[in-house]
Amino acid sequence: MQDSFNFDCRDCPRLAGFLDQVRRDHPAYHARPVPPFGDAAAELLIVGLAPGMHGANRSGRPFTGDHAGILLYRSLHEFGFASRAISEAADDALVLNNCRISNAVKCLPPQNKPLPEEIRCCNRYLAAELRQQPPRVILALGAIAHQAVLMACGLKRTGFKFAHRAVHSLPAASASGIRLYDSYHCSRYNTQTKRLTEAMFHAVFRDILAELEQR
Repeated sequence: MQDSFNFDCRDCPRLAGFLDQVRRDHPAYHARPVPPFGDAAAELLIVGLAPGMHGANRSGRPFTGDHAGILLYRSLHEFGFASRAISEAADDALVLNNCRISNAVKCLPPQNKPLPEEIRCCNRYLAAELRQQPPRVILALGAIAHQAVLMACGLKRTGFKFAHRAVHSLPAASASGIRLYDSYHCSRYNTQTKRLTEAMFHAVFRDILAELEQR
């Protein structure tokens, strides 16, 4: 198996079949695996869950075109990681600064719920990203992203419990001394129910910025 990103990957039969149907229903959509976006040598890597149907799956850029991207890109701009506060399309003028965005699963899953075996199968791409350009800090958006990062680093969940605004020092032998920050996912559900507020999200980014500035 190749570990580098593959636009034509069909290793998960359920996801491949679902994307075939999406392409038939929405011919103008990207409807393929969605590549990481941003600075290849960034110190900050943000990991989400998977492309959204009418967001990244449509646009071809992570968190672009759906509700989840509104708070994320606004926050990235607020803290100097993005040249503008809105991500509109994969070919717009937005530039990320010292930041890269990826997903635990690169293909759109039905009902936004990838199966455990699909997360495991796709994890080699995230592991390759971490080997090729190790960041100093990873921000995991949600528990599944958190677990995917640990898997990509060859670490067990024990000792690295997910919690909003938690910070974990990953062992240098497995992850080059990366610091893993956790946040609730910036999904429509979490923001509308106030499980995640803008103030809570910005507190995480302030922590990350302080981390990057002190080393």
